[in-house]
Order: sequence, then structure tokens, then C-alpha cells
Amino acid sequence: MPKQFELKCTGESKGPPEGFWAAVDVWIQKPHVVNKRLSGVKLSETKDARRDELRFVLGDGCESELTQDVLGFLSAAPSCSQTRREPKPLRSTVRTFIPKVNSYGTVAHRELVFKDFDRQKVTFIPFEERDGGRVSVKKGNIYLIQLLLQETEGWALELHVLSPEAWFSDNVVYPKLRWLSSDLLPKLMRWTTESKKSEFTSTLSLLPVEKYSVTYQHLKEKYKTMVQVWPEVTDPEKFVYEDVAIATYLLVLWSEERSEKDLTSRQSFVDLGCGNGLLVHILTNEGHPGKGIDVRKRKIWSMYGPHTLLEEKAITPSESSLFPDTDWLIGNHSDELTPWIPVMAARSSYDCRYFVLPCCFFDFFSKYQRRQCKKTQYRLYIDFISEVSRACGFNTQEDCLRIPSTKRVCLVGQSRNYQKPDEAEADRRRSAFIHSRQASTGQRVQGSDVEIDCCRGSTVTGSNGGISWGAGFQPRERVEVVRNCSGLPRDFVDTIVLRVANVLLEMTAEDGRESSTHWNSGGSLSLGEVAALMEQETLQRLKKECGGLQTLLKNNHHVFRVEKGRVHIRDLRDVKSCRVNTKKKAPPAGTRKTRPCWFHCNHPQGCPLQAEHCAFAHGADDLRPSTKPLKTKM
Repeated sequence: MPKQFELKCTGESKGPPEGFWAAVDVWIQKPHVVNKRLSGVKLSETKDARRDELRFVLGDGCESELTQDVLGFLSAAPSCSQTRREPKPLRSTVRTFIPKVNSYGTVAHRELVFKDFDRQKVTFIPFEERDGGRVSVKKGNIYLIQLLLQETEGWALELHVLSPEAWFSDNVVYPKLRWLSSDLLPKLMRWTTESKKSEFTSTLSLLPVEKYSVTYQHLKEKYKTMVQVWPEVTDPEKFVYEDVAIATYLLVLWSEERSEKDLTSRQSFVDLGCGNGLLVHILTNEGHPGKGIDVRKRKIWSMYGPHTLLEEKAITPSESSLFPDTDWLIGNHSDELTPWIPVMAARSSYDCRYFVLPCCFFDFFSKYQRRQCKKTQYRLYIDFISEVSRACGFNTQEDCLRIPSTKRVCLVGQSRNYQKPDEAEADRRRSAFIHSRQASTGQRVQGSDVEIDCCRGSTVTGSNGGISWGAGFQPRERVEVVRNCSGLPRDFVDTIVLRVANVLLEMTAEDGRESSTHWNSGGSLSLGEVAALMEQETLQRLKKECGGLQTLLKNNHHVFRVEKGRVHIRDLRDVKSCRVNTKKKAPPAGTRKTRPCWFHCNHPQGCPLQAEHCAFAHGADDLRPSTKPLKTKM
């Protein structure tokens, strides 16, 4: 049994790791987390290994050289240093690979996987199955991974290959042999030692992965031109491909629903808090009738054309904000509307379903407050929205999307946990739950001295004329408030910058490091120490901005360098520290200098760079007016 590679544990633990089989399961069930050219796999049921499975893959010739080689590979005795355990039966499964881009036609690429718990090893036998059931084994790509327990040296992972000289690679289903040792084995080593179970479910657990992969590739190709024409200030690649992935998820989910319920027409939808509207545009183009609603119109809306229905208005949960003729309500990063969407879906009609992708943490009437620290805030918030969904009468499902975001857990309410005749009682439970949340957060309705009942029969009238059972809900402002310190008065910012810089420069003078021949780059302070330099009134003003003091300092990155919670004076001679974005090209020679150099004006020794090398103006003669047109407010 040729050993190809061995990776020894370098940690302090010498005992056998508990997470080996958990790590192996990740590679078996979710190979796409390592091999990015795969969308996933389709697994058969795991069962006790039988000889007829090998006979199907290897052929009927039990005495053939291939069969004998594979049987020998499977039953090879463990190293003498490995601890013997009680014999256990081999477990087998077949996994079918789903590549992101299918260039194999109708040929199915599969692997017969054997788990040998006695010898602590897992064996992979790849084979191809063609039309008519013809099977061919890739003998050169048969390999195994074994956990080796060593009495004096702890433990190690070994990679063995049956015929390394015949290894075949196409960089998709069949990776290169050195990739197994350089990428896969270290990942398995890390997962083995971590042995940490994720707080969330696996990705795409509610969908057929193969169907999702085909649909996603189709939509990605169809809508990729949106990246080139994106007029918003947000990152086009992230937002376009994220919405393509969300649209893919919904289209496949709805397709499966039509098949299960034998529906003939495509589902209708309303996207609440639709933002840039791209998700609405894609779903509409793919044949689903619907519209998007958002409190603020975006620039890109006018590019979609008349068939994409987008409406600019604020949504306040009330009788007039229900959608009785709509099949699905969507909340894609819907912020303050997120907890209300299951409520609105439940009250719109018994057949209305919902999909939410929570992002920012909102309760019904205020920001969501965590009540324990054993789980992450994100996990607690997902649990809260799940609780809302169940209280609204939904059988709630959780899934994880494949999108370029850290907030990618979605909740789906596709059916009810009560019968239609029990609607009145179910609505009373909803009302009681909403009222309990309002009472627990201590929220009162502004401008009212009476206690508000959140029940559906309340006599509170909403601003849009409907009966409001969301009294106390605050929709976002129509005009987006910029709170990244860029709107603060210039003299206020300049005062803070000068104060912090002077303290940093004085630190080197006090410890004797200042020299007349060396440019003074100052000392460093923690963010807490910098905050201690400010008056309380200044700190309160900064607290209203996102990121506060740290954001202000980072905005002035031509003066300061903020790393690992500490603030330094930026040395313009240090190319690495000045090039914040390493992918961005340096400004060409002769570039107009539209801003004065802070160091030339304020540093005791001036700027460390000569005027021709500095990106900022050294004096009035070096300053040129900006030729950029002024931004117009939309």
C-alpha cells in the first residue's frame, strides 16, 4: 500500500483526536468547501458494505487483477503502532459529483466510499457510469486517508494511493495528486483538531443541489452584464452575484413546490424592502409575477424597464399592508421589516408563504437585544425570527445560502402548523406574541397616552388609513442619513486630528527618540487611550456616527494608520502602509493635487517626501482645483 504523504500533528495533544470522522464527513458530504469547482455531491444511503457493490463497480471477474488489487487495498493491515479496536463492519456510500460547469455530458462521475472504523481509514474508489449502466473504474485515482495513532509521537494523517503513477487529473472531479497532500490533508488535519460543530445547517439543505447548480450557472451567464452597467456606489460583483444566487434559490424552491403540489402557474411574490430591485428584476424576467417595494428609489431602477414593477413607499404593518392575492412575501435584508414579514404573510392569507434572509438585528418595535452570551448574536437572532414564525403558525425551515456574505441563513415558511378553520385562534396567538414583545422591550407609542393593544381588532388607525396592529413601528427615513463621519464639520474633524497627532509626536520627544536628522513618526496609542484625550461632548457627538472615533481616524488615513486597535502616524515613505488597496494602481506622475498635505502644514519637520513625490499639495502654488463635477443629490 504505497504511502504518498504523511502529516503529523504538531500540537500539544498526544491522544487520539475525536474529530477525525467528523472531518471525513465534511469531505464526503461537502467537498465543495475545499474543491471550489464543485457545487456539491448527491449521496446514496450509507449502509453496511457488501461485496455486490464492489462487483458492480469492478465487474464480475472476482479473480481479476483489478479486483484483487482493490480488495488488498481495502483490507491492508494497519501499522503496528496503531491501536487495535473492536472489529466493526465497513460502511459504504456512493457519492455523485456535481461540477459547477458540466463539461462531461451524460457521464456520471461517482465514488464508492468505504469507512473502515476498525483501521481508522476511509477509501475512495472513483468510477464513471455511462448511458446503459456501463461502468469504468479509475484505478489510478483510488486513494485512502488513514488516521495513524503513534505511541510516542501522537498521531498523524496518511495519504495512500493504489497506483500513483497512473493518477489522472482534470482539475474538477479529479484534482491533482499534489492537491490532496497540499490542500485537502491540511484541511482535514485542522477540522480533526477543531472538531467544532457549526451553529447552522448545511448549505442548500432544502434543494436538489444539481438543479441549483445548473440554474445558477445559467442565470450568472444571463445577468453578468449587470456588473458592467451597475450605477450604484456598492460593489457590483458582490451585489449582482449575491442576488443571482438568491434568485436561483427561490426559483428552484418554487419549481420544487410546483412539482410537489402539482401547480400549473408560477408563484407570485412581493419583495418588501427590495433595495436595488435586482432580485425583483430577475424573478420577473424568469416568469414570476410580482413587484418590489422600498422606502427609497435607487438609481438603477430606471434601467430595468417597465416590466419590472418597483414601488417607492414606506411599509407600516397594518391591514392596508397585506397581500391576500400574493403567494410569497420576500424579505431580503429587509432590516426593520424582518420580524414583521412572517406576521404579514400569515395575515395576508392562509396560503401565503414567506422567505426571509435576516441581516440587521431588529425586534418588532426596536433594535433586537440579545439575552444570553452562550450563542452568537446572529444565531440568537435567527432563533428569534424562527420563534416569530412558529408563533405566526408556520412550519419553519432553516437553510444556508451560497452567497458572498456572512449573513446567509434564510428562513422559509411554506406551510402552516394549524388547519384553516382555526385561523381566528391562530391570530389571537400571533397578537399575544407581538404584544409580549412590545411589553418586554418597554416600547410605547409616541404621542399617545393610552396603552396600545397589538391585536388585530385594535382601533388604532395607521397613517396610511388602515387598521394598524404595528403601532410603535418606526419605518426608516426616506432620505438615507450618512453617518460615517464624512458629514461632520471640517473644523471639528481637523481639531481632533491635530490633537491626536500632536500627542503621538510628543511621545517620541518625551522618551528621547526624537532626532533632528530623523523624521519623527511618533508613538502609538490604543483607541481607548485616544478616546481619553477627548471631551465628553466630543465623544457623544462621535457616538452618533457609525464606528465613532475609529471611523473618523480611518477616514483621515493620509495622517493615521489604525492597526489592531492601535493608532500610529502614517509614514508616507512606507509604501506598504500607504497603499491601503494593494490592487489599486499608484497615481500617475502629473496628477492634479487637489488637497493640501497635512504633514507639510502641521508636522514640525514637514512632509517626509519631496513635493514631486507627494500626492498632496506642498503650498498654494502646488494646489490645483478639482475638475470633478459636484455630486448631485438623488
